Amino acid sequence: MAYSSDMAGVLVSLAVLAFWLYSMFDVITTPEDLIRNAPKPLWLLAVVLIPVLGGLTWLLAGRPLSTPPSRPIPTPPTAKGPEDDPEFLRDLNRRMRDEE
Repeated sequence: MAYSSDMAGVLVSLAVLAFWLYSMFDVITTPEDLIRNAPKPLWLLAVVLIPVLGGLTWLLAGRPLSTPPSRPIPTPPTAKGPEDDPEFLRDLNRRMRDEE
């Protein structure tokens, strides 16, 4: 019976550690101009010193609401057939007249 309670404690500890590391790296990698409600060093300090509460507060109040794309997504060029090219059609018409 003691083994299962020890295992539960280990799993909870690992979950807290994973959440703490995620929150810390999220604060570190978020650009400073996108952070809300406090400066970046203060958020990092809160997450490091108060792991669960600091991480939850970061996710709810400090993290950017949405991240804009870093660059515009290129649109693929539309395929054009030869019948869409007026110069090709003029050249084709001229060649057909020359053959007659």
